[in-house]
Amino acid sequence: MAHITIIGGHGKVGLLLAPLLVEAGHEVTSVIRNPDHSDDIVRTGATPLVADVSSSDTDSITEILAASDAVVWSAGAGGGSAERTYAVDRDAAIRSIDAAVAAEARRYLMVSYFGAGPDHGVDPSDDFFAYAESKAAADEHLQKADLDWTILAPSALTLDEPAGRIDADADEGTSVSRADVAAVIAAALADPSTIGRTISFNNGDQPIAEAISA
Repeated sequence: MAHITIIGGHGKVGLLLAPLLVEAGHEVTSVIRNPDHSDDIVRTGATPLVADVSSSDTDSITEILAASDAVVWSAGAGGGSAERTYAVDRDAAIRSIDAAVAAEARRYLMVSYFGAGPDHGVDPSDDFFAYAESKAAADEHLQKADLDWTILAPSALTLDEPAGRIDADADEGTSVSRADVAAVIAAALADPSTIGRTISFNNGDQPIAEAISA
């Protein structure tokens, strides 16, 4: 059993992930910004922890992660202003990585997106630019951190039912269900061969555990 902290616990992926981890025997803490969402977290079997990571400094996040063996970053600004996107998807994510190092929460899994990176190719005039820049910076920071990291890069997210199968070898992104993203996170946490790798994936035909195994 591990103590796993999900940052972004009330997001659609976070709510699907927590029950999978609890069912696997882990102790799960879900970090949420709105205390009104606590009951939703309790229903997943996780323990809610109310904190706004966008306004929390590294020391505060280190305290949040103090008992954690693993961290899942599944938070996001969800669009809106570029300022908030940079504050959450870049700055807070980077602080959480530094906090994980300080807290000795060695396993860190970042949910990114298919095509993320410094060569993302998004035009600066595009509303998506701030997100693309933020994820590129956070992913790069994680890759340089002294952590057992994995970056998962799903393509466009849907609300389809889980298929339990993905394509982790595709050259271009298509789509994948949020439920399958949650299953990929759970599988990656259980598979040491995913450490130090970026795994991009779509819906596909290969069982998840096989698709992500090195």
